[in-house]
Amino acid sequence: MKASDTLVPANSETHFKVTVVSDFFSGKLPIARHRLINELLAEQLQGPVHALSMHTYTPAQWEAKGNVVPASIDCMGAKK
Repeated sequence: MKASDTLVPANSETHFKVTVVSDFFSGKLPIARHRLINELLAEQLQGPVHALSMHTYTPAQWEAKGNVVPASIDCMGAKK
């Protein structure tokens, strides 16, 4: 398979977005939430990950933002 045969741009397979909604995040700052996710994904993050976007919410926060996953931003890595 050639890169032109894939459904995503070249190297997109190294870009990931994680959205997690959990009561477990109540009372935790965003950095603590991200550390928890990093610990849970430690093995997977050993691989070729260029970009990881994390969005962590309590159920109330998720509801308040309309249950919508944030849009992904364009990677600037190749444009530098």
